[in-house]
Amino acid sequence: MHSLDLRPRRTTKMKALFLYLKKRPKLKQWVFVSIVFLAASSFLWVATSLLQNSNYSSNLGLSPQSSLSDSTPYHNFKLFSADFKDMIQTFKIYVYPTNSSSFSQIFDPHPDPFDPKLGNYFSEHMFKLSLLQSSLITHNPDEASLYFLPFSVNLLRNDPRVHSEDAIADFVAHYTDEIGQEFPFWNASMGLDHFYACCHSVCREAMSKHDVLRNNAIQLTCSSSYFQRFFIAHKDVSMPQVWPRPPQLTLNPPKARDKLVFFAGRVQNSNVRQQLVDLWGNDSRMDIYSENPGFPYEEGFKRSKYCLHVKGYEVNTARVSDAIHYGCVPVIMSNYYELPFANVLNWTTFSVIINHNEAASLKKTLLAITKKSYLKMYRNLLAVRRHFVWHKTPKGYDSFHMTAYQLWLKRGSQRPSF
Repeated sequence: MHSLDLRPRRTTKMKALFLYLKKRPKLKQWVFVSIVFLAASSFLWVATSLLQNSNYSSNLGLSPQSSLSDSTPYHNFKLFSADFKDMIQTFKIYVYPTNSSSFSQIFDPHPDPFDPKLGNYFSEHMFKLSLLQSSLITHNPDEASLYFLPFSVNLLRNDPRVHSEDAIADFVAHYTDEIGQEFPFWNASMGLDHFYACCHSVCREAMSKHDVLRNNAIQLTCSSSYFQRFFIAHKDVSMPQVWPRPPQLTLNPPKARDKLVFFAGRVQNSNVRQQLVDLWGNDSRMDIYSENPGFPYEEGFKRSKYCLHVKGYEVNTARVSDAIHYGCVPVIMSNYYELPFANVLNWTTFSVIINHNEAASLKKTLLAITKKSYLKMYRNLLAVRRHFVWHKTPKGYDSFHMTAYQLWLKRGSQRPSF
């Protein structure tokens, strides 16, 4: 019995079509023109789409590839990128003007934010400076999505007229009441669409005498601990604490990092740090110091595979951003720390997170990480470095734009409760 061949006879059909068109030259010409037209239209549509994406990315300081590709350090880069584009086009922030000439320096941008003495407060000052240089600013308060209260807790702390925590709290409460009396926007939302920025440990107490400000306004802070009072995770925003470090255009590759771990910091305000020094301070594979090491601080980051961020007085320190800056995989030992940009970045892909009560198992945990897993974390770390850099004029997915994105997500998300 012969098998039945059910395959389509493409050759016979194509031949019949060719003979049919040959007998009708005008129809043949029309079909040819139509095919060329459709091909040209498709090409132009694709080219236009690519050009639009390229122009948008170029305006932000991005390469087209980075705005279109998915990347492993992210939960969903395509979704984030689409949201980010929407934010750039629609998000507007109104900064309240300064009316007090005697305290104008408290509200104005810091004249030298790169002063090394600012240290832990660099992010607080750079956010304000970057905001004022950004395209998100509007001078029409009616079109604003959010309203910025531009006082600086760091500068208040350094002003002898209002140095104490109690005096700072009085100043902030009085200023907020003045805003409510002079502008209609505070009372219209009960402060829910307002925010302030601070990286000083006094920040929480600075809001203690104004209940509506503390409970309703968005706190943009480096001290983002949901174990501490006055930080409300669903309302407030975590901002990366960054020190002004010199640019690192080239990083030590993994093979040049001969130390397993690096940490240097005070132990007086941290039992966890003291425990680490007691357990591992004499381990030859680890550089762990309770004071300044016998070599430049940055060298510890450059020659180590892993760098510790350990809770001190606060859950946050600049060691996370320092580690990222120098290409050292962060090991985060700070419970209750709401990590910056955690809804965008998958921190487990470029850092190691360890319960700060498990200092005794630190070495075992790190040695259990395979070379392949470490190299993947290192590559992912390189991909996220751009998010932990501040620029006077913001660009790309830098710290300012990433922080602004977090604020954008908060717009209109809160409602007053009576």
